[in-house]
Amino acid sequence: MLETLDAAGVRRATLVGHSFGGRLVLELAVLNPQRIERAVLLDPAIQILPHVGFDFAERERVDHSYSSPDEAIDARLEGGTQTPRSFVEEDAEEHLVKHADGRFRYRYCQSAVVSMYSELCTPPPPPETLRAQTLLLYSHDFGLVRKEQVEAYRAALGDRLDIVTVPGGHLVYWDAHDAMADAVDQFLR
Repeated sequence: MLETLDAAGVRRATLVGHSFGGRLVLELAVLNPQRIERAVLLDPAIQILPHVGFDFAERERVDHSYSSPDEAIDARLEGGTQTPRSFVEEDAEEHLVKHADGRFRYRYCQSAVVSMYSELCTPPPPPETLRAQTLLLYSHDFGLVRKEQVEAYRAALGDRLDIVTVPGGHLVYWDAHDAMADAVDQFLR
């Protein structure tokens, strides 16, 4: 991230991170805190409990393939998600690929995701290292951000921390799009 910011000539910026991206913002705060003007953490993976990381990694190892784009879309929408179908359709159109076996799979590296879950189980940087004004927006339904994590950030950041909870799942930019967009817009103003 630092090399990319340097190459773009960006000395200081507002950083927005979702999930693993939120953890990357926290890691950057340890390495070079003055680079972060403000931080927006969208359902950040601050630290995943090891048994949860293991379960996520095991699910990731399964071949998620579909006979058609509609089957892939329906699978994403199972379980009462609040995600609008149009969002999932757009995602499928962009990222679903038909493979040589005739099955459709989302374009990403399963091995990298398994490895990521391992990284997210390691201890996170201390909350005190994040010195910028911060928006912590998370799904109270999904449970990735735990109560003790929120309290630790509240204690460390004090009035530099804005906390917003939204309904829905981990994909807060889909499941709670309007509430998330309003909170981010208000924070950035």
